[in-house]
Amino acid sequence: MRTEAAQRIELIFTLLDVNGNAVIDSNDFDLMTDRVLKAAAASDDGARADIRVAFRSYWTTLATELDTNGDGAITVEEFRPFVLDPERFGPTITRFAQALSALGDPDKDGLIERPLFVSLLTAIGFEEANCHAVFDAFAPDAQDRITVATFAAGIKDYYAPQKAGIPGDLMVAAPAV
Repeated sequence: MRTEAAQRIELIFTLLDVNGNAVIDSNDFDLMTDRVLKAAAASDDGARADIRVAFRSYWTTLATELDTNGDGAITVEEFRPFVLDPERFGPTITRFAQALSALGDPDKDGLIERPLFVSLLTAIGFEEANCHAVFDAFAPDAQDRITVATFAAGIKDYYAPQKAGIPGDLMVAAPAV
């Protein structure tokens, strides 16, 4: 696995452990979902329902694949080898990428404006400066927008163990001061 992918794994785990108890559990996904939905207040009920389903699917996939002792919690050791395994996690991350990127397009014009992009990703827990750096790396248009497809592809790339030098790698960089 590439160094960049290993760094992304560690950050993902930290972000998903919303309550900070050193494991990922169902409650973390409920908290994360609530934060993201609050940031997406302008999105319609369908998009909001889709992200709920995507977060629930993400948790269900983790619990099904990794929670062999049935304790309802995923440790970082259990998480590391799985989350970047496209065969085991690919469909889940595709659903998540589609739902999150659609949530960023409440007017359904196929474009995501910087403020909502940053709001959604900071709701997940990413550093604001890093969100701006990633948005810039996606090469926004003159009106400071990226396409829904670009955002979805960027999310899927983030979970790809063979990828390096991608915009998502900027999420693990130290924020600029």
